[in-house]
Amino acid sequence: MLSRRAALLLAAAGLVQLSPPVARPVQAPSVPPVRSAGAETIRLRPRIEALLADRARALLRLDRTALAAGVTPAGRAAELAALARLARVPLAELSYRITDFAEPVGGALTLTAELGWRIAEFDDLPAVLTRRIGCELVDGEWLLATDQPIGGAALWDLGEVRAVQGGHSLVLGQAEPAALAAAAATADLAVPLVTEVWGGDWPGRLLLGFPATAEQFARLLGVSEAGYQGIAAVTTAAAGAPLHSPADRVLINPQAYAGLSELGRRVVTVHEATHVATRADTRPWTPLWLSEGVADYTGYRGAGRSPKQIAPELARAAAVKGFTAALPADADFAAGSAGIGLAYELAWSACDLIARRFGEQRLVDFYRAAGATGPTGGREEWLDGLCRARLGLGLADLTRQWGEDLHQRFAH
Repeated sequence: MLSRRAALLLAAAGLVQLSPPVARPVQAPSVPPVRSAGAETIRLRPRIEALLADRARALLRLDRTALAAGVTPAGRAAELAALARLARVPLAELSYRITDFAEPVGGALTLTAELGWRIAEFDDLPAVLTRRIGCELVDGEWLLATDQPIGGAALWDLGEVRAVQGGHSLVLGQAEPAALAAAAATADLAVPLVTEVWGGDWPGRLLLGFPATAEQFARLLGVSEAGYQGIAAVTTAAAGAPLHSPADRVLINPQAYAGLSELGRRVVTVHEATHVATRADTRPWTPLWLSEGVADYTGYRGAGRSPKQIAPELARAAAVKGFTAALPADADFAAGSAGIGLAYELAWSACDLIARRFGEQRLVDFYRAAGATGPTGGREEWLDGLCRARLGLGLADLTRQWGEDLHQRFAH
């Protein structure tokens, strides 16, 4: 398990467990579509769209009067409290888009909408969350009664959002101010370390979410808390955003993050920043051993740790007679997988070998080429051709050299 590897690393060498693969946008539970719209629905929808547009403007402008005017009397206190919770979030854009609209039942209406929100100076495009909206008819006027998350929550759903601005970063969340400031300082150190490897063709800034509890972390992702124990951070991207300009957020798991050494927090943050920096070159077909391997390679680069300190599970495996190196499959990186620790270490060692044997720039070029030319046939054949074109040897020869290198570095 991830938490087991984290404990071993912390105890043995002061190192850390890194994050799982870049989190894909969490898909909200499906809602059956309306198959036919009645006359009342057709007439009512523009009114509800206008209500949500007014609400979005009120939230964006922190306008208490306008917000209260669009909410049922019973819900006003809660909505004004929510407005106060997001007061420090530097929103540049906030909007609703109705995705499912059913016939009203009496004086009540339930619908589903996408909530897009963009942070000023950090997002090119908005992150998107799914919301369940409840409206009620009050004195002949439709007003908002509830606005609840489906799947991942917004930061302001969880409590008052604090903000700390760094030189290359912005940290938002419910964690204590000192923790937010320390995370911003670590992010400011991480950004130039990533740029040293991957160049300046990325924004060079990090947006971090730092909730107060592991339960809040799970709610932000819309996942089970148990499945992410021991995972210090993940990187998420906005649903539907073009790959060249997504809204990336690094989400910190406070419980796991608090147990890391100072070096460990730096390695984790550099790892996540690498995912942000390489987003434009990462595609669905990019093998996870490559995307996680380059993130680990960049994270541990210059950390002053030996291979056995970085990869203790791999060192033990390589010492076993008959050990054969094999690139891990994508499934090996699933959160909670029994072999995930070894998968990460194998991925790091493979990318580290490429950087040492062919040069760091060749590793960068290899990664970008993988994203630029997807497989047209079998994935292994595609990867073999990529190795021949970019490294001058086939996949089998690369794997053989990697295995020999592992025995030399870890088995003695």
